Amino acid sequence: MVRGVRGTWCGTLLLVGVLVGGVSGCGPETPPAPGGPPSGVSGPAVPSGTGGPAVPSTAPTAPTTPSDPSAPGATTTPGTPETPTADPRPNEVLVEVVVNGGFAGVRNQLVVHYDGSWTSRSGTRPPRTGQQTPAEAAELRAALEDPAYARVPERPKGSTIADGFQYYVTYRHRLVVADDGERPPALRRVFAALPEGGPPTSP
Repeated sequence: MVRGVRGTWCGTLLLVGVLVGGVSGCGPETPPAPGGPPSGVSGPAVPSGTGGPAVPSTAPTAPTTPSDPSAPGATTTPGTPETPTADPRPNEVLVEVVVNGGFAGVRNQLVVHYDGSWTSRSGTRPPRTGQQTPAEAAELRAALEDPAYARVPERPKGSTIADGFQYYVTYRHRLVVADDGERPPALRRVFAALPEGGPPTSP
């Protein structure tokens, strides 16, 4: 009787040991990595980045060069200085015509201003004055500014006519001398645009 009870108790203990061993021994436990957390213990969360200090997403931009030449630090390329251009004053002389010679040996002078006003002097007589119309003054300026007039020779070509007139035309510091012989078309245009129809030849 006692032996049967002892055998039953020993069998029960053996069964319990088998069951316990089966639960804890399903497979070999993987040892934790050296320095790592124990098995079954979660470590601190690791940031998704590299772990270094935060880097700005954009690099600082270089300072731009000011486009305004007057701004500090701006540089300009030296060039040819501009020549100031100013409109001539109305009373400024446009053209001067001096006439010498002829049978009477005259010496007459005609001065025309930019505004079309003019003064004519002949011998010892009192000077005469007048005023061109705007259209007449514009035609005289156009004749003088014509590039063809700039190509008129400064001295007449050919032989001098006896007892003829000589004409001295000064425009913008350039002197053109002509006589009663053949005249270039550009010079004839200037003469035709002068007040009273041409240079003063009356004594």
